[in-house]
Amino acid sequence: MSRIDVLLQHPKRTLGVLALVLVAVGVAVGSGANFSASSANPSNTFTAGTLTMSNSNDAAAVLTASNWKPGDTSTGTVDIKNTGSLSGTFSLSRTALNDSDNSNPLSSKIDLVVHDCGTFTGSTPPSCSTGGTDVYTGTLAGLTSAQNLGTFAADAQHRYKFTATFNSGAGNVYQGGSSTATFTWNAVQ
Repeated sequence: MSRIDVLLQHPKRTLGVLALVLVAVGVAVGSGANFSASSANPSNTFTAGTLTMSNSNDAAAVLTASNWKPGDTSTGTVDIKNTGSLSGTFSLSRTALNDSDNSNPLSSKIDLVVHDCGTFTGSTPPSCSTGGTDVYTGTLAGLTSAQNLGTFAADAQHRYKFTATFNSGAGNVYQGGSSTATFTWNAVQ
């Protein structure tokens, strides 16, 4: 008798054996006999830098001159510091110019020099009488576009000296005149 004949004579036993073989194959396939591995890098952090500045005369004028006569000079200094964590390109502009006499604007007779005395750290600023560079020379009225001051690294600080002179060639039409202006410092990254 052949094996097939034996299987045909006992159909329940044959079905039981087939069911057992199918279960065994299903377990083998379902067990995922594949290899796998994984790795993770947790706590990735991203932060934005800052670009901020401090101004030693933040709410005060750099220059104030009163009762001037032609030839008089007035000076003032201001310290500008990059207090942010990023470097930035700094500039100076003049805004809010107001002359009391628009026909004879005093701002056109105020000769202005803005001098970058240099960088410094700590509380000892550089001497404005030696070294440094002029970043603007002209009249107060002529300061119409932003003056590029260069790139300030994070924590860099510069001292600027402003020298204003009432032009000695100003005539009588400027008597009693006044002029006001705002100096604005900007930084971009």
